[in-house]
Amino acid sequence: MLHRVIFFLVFVAGGYIIGLREGINFLGIFWGAGVGTIALILEYVLTMVGFGTVVGGLIGLSVGLLFAKLIYLPLKSIFTSMDGTYIAVMFNSVFGYSGLLLGLRAGKDFTLTNIVNAFRSRVEEGHAKVIDTSVIIDGRIVDVCEAGFIEGTFIIPQFILQELQHIADSTDSLRRARGRRGLDILHKIQKINNITVKIVDEDFPKIKEVDAKLVALSRVMGAKIITNDFNLNKVAELQGVTVLNLNELANALKPVVLPGEKMNIFIAKEGKESSQGVGYLDDGTMVVVDNAKKKINQQMDVIVTSVLQTTAGRMIFAKLKDDADREELKMARH
Repeated sequence: MLHRVIFFLVFVAGGYIIGLREGINFLGIFWGAGVGTIALILEYVLTMVGFGTVVGGLIGLSVGLLFAKLIYLPLKSIFTSMDGTYIAVMFNSVFGYSGLLLGLRAGKDFTLTNIVNAFRSRVEEGHAKVIDTSVIIDGRIVDVCEAGFIEGTFIIPQFILQELQHIADSTDSLRRARGRRGLDILHKIQKINNITVKIVDEDFPKIKEVDAKLVALSRVMGAKIITNDFNLNKVAELQGVTVLNLNELANALKPVVLPGEKMNIFIAKEGKESSQGVGYLDDGTMVVVDNAKKKINQQMDVIVTSVLQTTAGRMIFAKLKDDADREELKMARH
């Protein structure tokens, strides 16, 4: 209450000073008191009805009067026989009052907090990623997020959780283990600092396939899809949805292997051809070695002959170093 009295006295004193300068003497006190009273009334109104309501009402009134003007101008020629002033007043009254009422109703939720939250939600949506079931079960997403290469908001729709739950409740022990692993991975993702996990209820009853639902949800939310599924990758790209494929990331991070490079490989099994043996690098890259069928379960030196990049990953073809040495010696003799 004290601050309002001080506020009012400041206006009175200001009015008195201006009155002395303008030569109206004590009349300035009444002007200052009047302005101060109006200011206090406005302050009371803003406190009672809320800042958002007042702003919404003013915006609604302005829009209503603008519509009244836009509608009256084309019809002005029709009312030439009547007094256009009354018609204009009627239009302004109807549309202005309607706009004021709509603005007052809409302005109830107009607060700075809501504006900030809406803006923040929009920014989060711009960095949102929808996660596919294959990525959750795969588990490498946790390492990528902890390394800081992916951040933002992860969108987990309810139908993905239901699919994971269905897999976890499967009678098949392997599927059940995969489903439970997926649920554990989700718990780990929720604990990562730079990741916000958001569970959404949006569903598309008319769409039966989970992959199609993921694409539809991503398009609605303007989000990206994180997946390992090659087919989902292609379908999403055809519909204009950005895809982050962890398999492509893994392939991009594999060390470059050039023809002629020497490697030491454990020959693990037979290849498709009768004389081939197959080994693997530490990152899982398959190495097909010619004439290595008899070297299974042995550690062998090989020479890279070619590298083939496929949609499933990178494949390296090689031959035994002893065979390569013999070929070089043979060529040197000739």
